[in-house]
Amino acid sequence: MKKPRPPAERKQQFRKLARQLASLGWISEGYAQNRGPGAGGPCYQWTRKVKGKTVSVALSKEQFQALDIAIRNWRLAQSLLREMQRLSREEIFTQLPGTKRRKPLGKKVLGLI
Repeated sequence: MKKPRPPAERKQQFRKLARQLASLGWISEGYAQNRGPGAGGPCYQWTRKVKGKTVSVALSKEQFQALDIAIRNWRLAQSLLREMQRLSREEIFTQLPGTKRRKPLGKKVLGLI
């Protein structure tokens, strides 16, 4: 198994991820699709879940392009946040004193792998 990173390296990686997160533009969840030519021309659509129900909205080409970028930014933000969480847990569980346990917590339990 990999050894935990040194605290300074972890903090540097965390700051790098935070800068990437801060530099993202607009974000939106859901899916934007180009449904191809329809009855009256191209058909762009945005779908998302609201309270367990799928909601669809027709879009203009400009809205589709902007939402497509925003959705990609949302997915990138989610992956950056997951990595920031993992680094945070690694820092907390390796640098701060814990409770006495019969056996040490595994990396899977801590969400490090």
